[in-house]
Amino acid sequence: MNMLLSDAPDLPAFRAITPELVTPAIDTLLAENRAAIAALAAQDAPDWGSLPGKLEILEDRLSKAWALVSHLNAVTNSPAWREAYNNNLPKISAYYTELGQNAALYGSYERLAQSPAFAGFSAAQRQTVSNALRDFRLSGVALPEAQKQRFAAIEERLSALSSKFADNLLDATQAWQRPLAEAELAGIPDSHRALLAQLAEQRGHEGWMATLDFPAYLAVMMHADTRELRQTVYRAYVTRASDQGDKPEFDNSALMAEILELRHEQAQLLGYASYAELSLVPKMAESVDKVMAFLHELADRARPAAERDLAELKTFAAAELGITDLQPWDTTYVAEKLKQQKLNLSQEALRPYFPAPVVIAGLFSIAETLFGVSITEAEAEVWADGVTYYEIREHGELIAGFYLDPYARANKRGGAWMANCRSRRRLADGSLQLPVAFLTCNFNPPVDGKPALLTHDEVTTLFHEFGHGIHHMLTEVDISAVGGIHGVAWDAVELPSQFLEHWCAESEGLARMTKHIETGAPLPDDLLHSLLAAKNFQSGLMTLRQLEFALFDLRIHRQSPLSAVGIQRELDAVRAQVNLLPPPSWNRFQHSFSHIFAGGYAAGYYSYKWAEVLSTDAFSRFEEEGIFNPETGRSFRREILAKGGSQPALELFVAFRGREPKIDALLRHTGLTA
Repeated sequence: MNMLLSDAPDLPAFRAITPELVTPAIDTLLAENRAAIAALAAQDAPDWGSLPGKLEILEDRLSKAWALVSHLNAVTNSPAWREAYNNNLPKISAYYTELGQNAALYGSYERLAQSPAFAGFSAAQRQTVSNALRDFRLSGVALPEAQKQRFAAIEERLSALSSKFADNLLDATQAWQRPLAEAELAGIPDSHRALLAQLAEQRGHEGWMATLDFPAYLAVMMHADTRELRQTVYRAYVTRASDQGDKPEFDNSALMAEILELRHEQAQLLGYASYAELSLVPKMAESVDKVMAFLHELADRARPAAERDLAELKTFAAAELGITDLQPWDTTYVAEKLKQQKLNLSQEALRPYFPAPVVIAGLFSIAETLFGVSITEAEAEVWADGVTYYEIREHGELIAGFYLDPYARANKRGGAWMANCRSRRRLADGSLQLPVAFLTCNFNPPVDGKPALLTHDEVTTLFHEFGHGIHHMLTEVDISAVGGIHGVAWDAVELPSQFLEHWCAESEGLARMTKHIETGAPLPDDLLHSLLAAKNFQSGLMTLRQLEFALFDLRIHRQSPLSAVGIQRELDAVRAQVNLLPPPSWNRFQHSFSHIFAGGYAAGYYSYKWAEVLSTDAFSRFEEEGIFNPETGRSFRREILAKGGSQPALELFVAFRGREPKIDALLRHTGLTA
């Protein structure tokens, strides 16, 4: 049996899902859906069950199958999986464009919205219909036929371009490697040396190997005393997939320009002046100008702190390390040395206290206390060693599950993300399909049979992705289109993820996730105090860095299409505004900015900062009432997590906080108050 077509409630049998199954399964599902939709669209008097209810069944089967294909392509990116994914991506894109442009189906939804029954719908049902009508319009349903066809062609081409962008980035990352002489290991701690030795062994070399996988990259940039090595690795990393890299076949320059051109054309077809305007239609923010004003205000607030941060780095680098011309390949290294001296703190000193199993258990303990659930490991088939499946229960009853794939490995895309395996929905027989999530990170893997040791930054990343996961898994909405993260305004979707990060910077939270790998001792008071004091270390510079990305993203999407040269010019202009240590002219950060060129953040990267206002303000209620106050935790679950996208994000926030959001908590938490 083709496992991608299975509608059984069992978890996926990953060993039985092969690339050869993809095309037959997707072809079957698309054909069946098209036939069923033709009947749905012909209804004169649709009701909930005969239209959105039926469409949800069709969408669920297709989305579950494609979720598995997308996931396995990302985490086991073999040539066969890549081919299967890329061959079927245009079909998926064409299907959804066709669905969005189905005028008869749109008419059925309009009749449903105007029917007497609509007033009796639940809030989630009304939101589902409202979102559907909006999405029909944003898919070009009202365009003349020739423009409809052009819109559809653009959608298909954009899907292919985004996939190619991601493939080029992965290939360029994996293509670069550099054997290391023993002298070049000076300053690199033993745990990182073991990783570099493991990478060399995997590639058939003796000794040590530097690569551009993020754990290996960070090992060099943070610790290597050899400045020339840091510069070499930095240059390779920031020129990946670009005209400045050593693999021209992976250059993303032309892809970026074409992506921007097609997005702009798409926006104009729909009557918007720019893609940025189009992007904001389903978001919380009211206008591009308001977002720009928000970003510039934050930049103004952060700049004095960032100037102090940079001056401190430069002074320390010159006085203590003999670096009188601080460069971008020095900053991570110098900052780590400064932190060690100023706060008596280093990531390496912390690592032994953050064994991955202890951190994961602590994360679960915090979630259990706050949200009234239990999380336990369970038997399930997985796609690689090191992947674990967990169940979430409430009062003993199973309510959700998730896979955790925490470690970097060959043929796995870099970064960290949460993805949907399956969504919660009410089935025809009255039973519930329970939500299941994929949680993926790329931490240093275990070495020599010992548990992986995480940095505090990696701990925070794990909490962030789990925050997305609980948003998906603790929903109580039975309609998948507005349950969990579905239907949530994109600039509010980071609220639960950033919210959960706060427990990584609280002594009570840290106590649950730290235990020395050898002695079992808790984090000592001196390290704890140093870690808490380091919360806002260099936060001015870090804030400006995020604002640089957000401003660049918005600027290139709010004007006429740009060439690769024009994209660089815009990035240079933003850096002149907010980057206090401009990178060299050959830096090509944009060529690896997959969030906006291969992810869902185009003209929406500002969402991280926008949602940070919401998340810090939400956490401030816990600061007032107790960070482990179960009543406050249940309130957050009830008002934010449980309701997903069934109501506007601002309404949910006000229900939890008792008022509209304020920026004060964000400024306080990032050390940017006057």
